[in-house]
Amino acid sequence: MRLPDPRRSRIVLIGTGTYSDPELPDLDAVRPTITDLAAVFTDPSHGLVPGHHCTVVLDDGDLRTIGQRLRTAAREAEDLLLVYYAGHGLVAGRRHDLHLALPDSEFEAPEFSSLEYDKVRSAVLDSRAAAKLIVLDCCFSGRVVTDSMAGGTEDRINQLAVEGTYVLTSASRDQVALSLPGEEHTAFSGRLIRLLRDGVAGGPELLTVDDLYRRLAATMTAEGLPVPLNRGTRTASLIALGVNRAYAAAAGPELLKRLSDAVRQGVEGDWREAADALQQILTEQTRVLGAEHPDTLRGRQFHAHSLGGAGDPAEAARLLGPVLADQLRLLGPDHKDTLRSRQFLAVNLGESGRREEAITMLRILLADRSRVLGSEHSRTLRTRHLLARNLALTGAVDEAAALLRQLVAERERVLGEAHEHTLRARTDLAELEGGE
Repeated sequence: MRLPDPRRSRIVLIGTGTYSDPELPDLDAVRPTITDLAAVFTDPSHGLVPGHHCTVVLDDGDLRTIGQRLRTAAREAEDLLLVYYAGHGLVAGRRHDLHLALPDSEFEAPEFSSLEYDKVRSAVLDSRAAAKLIVLDCCFSGRVVTDSMAGGTEDRINQLAVEGTYVLTSASRDQVALSLPGEEHTAFSGRLIRLLRDGVAGGPELLTVDDLYRRLAATMTAEGLPVPLNRGTRTASLIALGVNRAYAAAAGPELLKRLSDAVRQGVEGDWREAADALQQILTEQTRVLGAEHPDTLRGRQFHAHSLGGAGDPAEAARLLGPVLADQLRLLGPDHKDTLRSRQFLAVNLGESGRREEAITMLRILLADRSRVLGSEHSRTLRTRHLLARNLALTGAVDEAAALLRQLVAERERVLGEAHEHTLRARTDLAELEGGE
């Protein structure tokens, strides 16, 4: 079981909520349903694909356009292909074939104005995607339900099956069942969105299609709603549609504790072992919490810095650059983690021989930490100490000595004369003045 590869997966979300035929009432819940599904599936931390791999088709009646977008996604998908429809479901013909209603569909003659399910099925079948998933959130009139899928018998759901694919349908018996009063989303998709957003307490780390189906069936049965239908072939039921966010909420604090323990191990002198531990923790954080979760960014930050401590400051600096860029974008310039990455980057730049770059960064960081934290905060004092050391190593002895004298005075006042940081600053000043 694994999450799909976002680079090699494609999603197509089709929704029709407005109709010209008076026999097909508008479904106001469809637009927010499709919009929020797109947000869930493209969420930077927990989604399945980046935004440009998720195609949204809302209230579009052009069969050619829909067909082109569907075929393009099917052609490009190599790992997961997910096709999702929300709207009215209609049947036509002697075999009562399923049609997916579009804005200009006719209730009495859908075969000439709707998207035939068999065409969707064929496009999905033609895809080389390793895993294929079709979700149909359709409502039916009472007469149509008795002729089609709502009974849940194997023969009826088998009509929708695609080899190597998982098909999941809502089984709404009327419009009220599709969209309940006071609810923003359709009944079926709204509960699916809630599961993907909130997770399943006590559930597994990854939520497969089958996990979601079982929970949806239980929830909708308990609420007196029509029970969804499903049919999977081969291993399609093991498709993971996301990280269980409830699992992530429980696992996050434990991962953060392990990170703190590994950092402590490095600070105490064993950076090499710490780097190995931090790499493992980072892998778990990325999988469970998502690549852009603040804790994952912190894991990347400390893992990169640990490589510098283990003897490879150039690699540490190379990794810290992207970490800092992501923190600036997601956390902001004044966040404590962003400020820490700036200091780590400066340290490793200096240790890799790029002292002038380090000094420039530390000058700006000193001003920013003084502004954000105060001039006598321990982290501000640490930045001043690092700036003094780098200046001394480049021959700027007078400026370095001046910074160290100021630092000794501030640490004596804030930390006390016997504090290890005060003693370290006094030692550095003595060595610098002794060498003058």
